[in-house]
Formats: sequence, structure tokens, C-alpha cells
Amino acid sequence: MTLDYHYKSKCYPNKTTRLLKEAVLKAAERAGKKYGDDGLISYLEKQAIRCPAAYLALLGKILPLQVTGEDGGAIKMIGRVEIAPLVHDNKTD
Repeated sequence: MTLDYHYKSKCYPNKTTRLLKEAVLKAAERAGKKYGDDGLISYLEKQAIRCPAAYLALLGKILPLQVTGEDGGAIKMIGRVEIAPLVHDNKTD
């Protein structure tokens, strides 16, 4: 994979971006083979464990920005009430 540097070409930025994305994915795929049989998935699993902050940042970028309910409908809200015994200590009144 080589980058063809024709600065006057209008498609240059798009082609470069596409080639870079392909190279990054291919490198992650190869690195993942060292950790398991699933290639890219193995690599991402390893990174999620080794560097969770970066992995969560990536996850935040790919999750949908708008959450909807079933079949695109509204989200159903469910409330819950818990009854717990009142603990009395002598420190508060």
C-alpha cells in the first residue's frame, strides 16, 4: 500500500483518509492475531483491558447519539421503589 502524493488532485484528501483507515484496520487485524483467532476483535478486547480510557473514548464515538425504544419508538421508563429497614444510630437525631 503506497500513498500517491498528487497535491493538486481534488480527491487526494479523501483517498488519503481512506488509505489511512484501511492501513489502521489492517494493522489492528494483524496485531489481534497475536492475541487470539479473531483478529481485530481480539485486538480491541486486549486494548479494552490494557487501556480502558482510550477504549471507552472510542466506544463513545461509535455508539448512536440518539437512543430510541423498540422499533424506533419512545423509551419506556420504569420506576422502582425499595423498602429498607430504617437504621437508627445514636449519632443523629
